Amino acid sequence: QVQLVESGGGLVQPGGSLRLSCASSVDIKSIYQLGWYRQGPGNVRRPVATIRNTGGRDYAKSAEGRFTITRDNAKNTVNLQMNSLKTEDTTIYFCNDKINYTSGIKNYWGQGTQVTVSS
Repeated sequence: QVQLVESGGGLVQPGGSLRLSCASSVDIKSIYQLGWYRQGPGNVRRPVATIRNTGGRDYAKSAEGRFTITRDNAKNTVNLQMNSLKTEDTTIYFCNDKINYTSGIKNYWGQGTQVTVSS
């Protein structure tokens, strides 16, 4: 069973920075995709940034130029550096591992970490 533990959320002023980190209980080198999602209206989780095992990255438009996703295979972690934070970035952020088994793709989620951007 894959377990993900997030850290790094908190309260920051507009324009500030936070770094989220997610530690996986399994070797992430071969995991198809790692990512960060955030909770939106209707409690729907929407992708913020994802990184594939090939190194390819995708960002939500709202995150482009401000957020950077990285993976550390030696530490089995995926990180999200968030700069120039805005009040609209306030929500719960979730770490995601997307593993491609022979039977299909399965998603694993962390418990979520609150990010609050406020003056």
